[in-house]
Amino acid sequence: MPTLDAQHTILIVDDEPQVRELLRTGLEGEGYSVLEASDGRQAMELIDRNPVSLVTLDLKLGGEDGLKVARELRAARNTPIIMITGKGDAIDRIVGLELGADDYIPKPFLMREVVARVRAVLRRYVSGAASSPPAAEAGLRYGFDGWIVDLPRREVRDPARAVRELTTAEFNLLALFLQRPGRVLSRDELMDLLKGHDWTPLDRSIDALVARLRKKLEPESERPMLVKTVRGVGYVFAGNVKRL
Repeated sequence: MPTLDAQHTILIVDDEPQVRELLRTGLEGEGYSVLEASDGRQAMELIDRNPVSLVTLDLKLGGEDGLKVARELRAARNTPIIMITGKGDAIDRIVGLELGADDYIPKPFLMREVVARVRAVLRRYVSGAASSPPAAEAGLRYGFDGWIVDLPRREVRDPARAVRELTTAEFNLLALFLQRPGRVLSRDELMDLLKGHDWTPLDRSIDALVARLRKKLEPESERPMLVKTVRGVGYVFAGNVKRL
């Protein structure tokens, strides 16, 4: 009998054949369908032709920067990305998370850790898509610093009244912040409120999600004025929020 994992297709993007073989064998053994790409061009072609559920991406992709591929993937669609990184790639790893990658796995890796991370990220995406956004049922509209957010319609308008496109996860995070303005929310609390308890202690997807939301809301995302970091704790929404 096929498992739930058999419903998902994983795309492995890595220029090392041995790594692709290791990942393919391990993931297929867990019931996943697997596609392989050795470079960014091939990866985007496969994504355009196939219903890919998740991408594992080597940051040091030969001949093409893995960060560039991550940027193109995130711009094109909301497919989850798990980066495969070397031990010394701390800066690239942080940049990758800020670009929208959902998690990272350092090399050398254990296959069982890869499977656990893949399952955790997929569960979050599936549960996030299947559930209603926090507080959307309340039928509320919020305003802050010239912005207007309509929760039932899932619509966000900037101060010029232009519609800003947010992903499901980005909109849900904004809804949480708008309901709790001025309150410091820890990463653990945000994880629980947004995605339940399926996450690992090394999970940095909340940081990546906050970075993506900042890029869409803040004039200068490197110096945020709305979603502020509380060092060692989490985040706080500092905008002047009003219910409309």
